[in-house]
Amino acid sequence: MEARETPVLSPRESEVLQLLADGHTTDGAARVLFLSPATVRSYVENAMAKLDARNRVHAVAAALRLGLIR
Repeated sequence: MEARETPVLSPRESEVLQLLADGHTTDGAARVLFLSPATVRSYVENAMAKLDARNRVHAVAAALRLGLIR
């Protein structure tokens, strides 16, 4: 079995996933980061692709499990 490399998230992708893990909505994270909700959704989608996640909850869980967020 081949070991998978830990995905590398951009600082902003990590920041957005951390805010979601802390309970923020997309709109809430957008307000905190002074971004549009569409931009936050884009960061989430990019992180989901890198983490091979099926949805936002799966992305946050994977990032936590991999130590990418706290």
